[in-house]
Amino acid sequence: MRVVAGRLGGRRIVAPPGEGTRPTSDRVREALFSALGPLGGERVLDLFAGSGALAIEALSRGAGTAVLVERDARAVAAIRRNLDDLGLGGEEAVVRRRDALRALRDAREAGETYDLVFIDPPYRRAAGLGPELAQALQWVLAPDARVIGESDRRTPLELPGLTTTFDRRYGDTLLRIHTA
Repeated sequence: MRVVAGRLGGRRIVAPPGEGTRPTSDRVREALFSALGPLGGERVLDLFAGSGALAIEALSRGAGTAVLVERDARAVAAIRRNLDDLGLGGEEAVVRRRDALRALRDAREAGETYDLVFIDPPYRRAAGLGPELAQALQWVLAPDARVIGESDRRTPLELPGLTTTFDRRYGDTLLRIHTA
């Protein structure tokens, strides 16, 4: 797997071992970031970060900071390795090992807000998780924030209360961009 474009374009990133993580393909990341357009200093939240590919791609393309949330220890190790190998870290990229809903509660309590939120849960969990995530997100979205949901087309990630502005299928992957 590689970073598709930006200042880190072409650099390799690793995925966590095992079948528990399904990294977003280069093709889907390229389509997503084309739809998002230019990035300029956004504060990114990557829930269910897996390998960190989405947040890393955003940082490569101009996002200012990223918080990567992942509960699986092997995935957290892969994210940290990727950030170290790419020279990302410190204030630019922070990894938090926790459940996504807990991370959203923590962000709310800390008064954090985000401009760009990636939500890519394990496909088998996506269907029932959306309403709870949508409710928790309302407290951490900056004005004009965008929320990107990635799910299996057969079990879409529904985020009630958010407006869908982009909806595309790439094989079995469904990408949606939402606004508050």
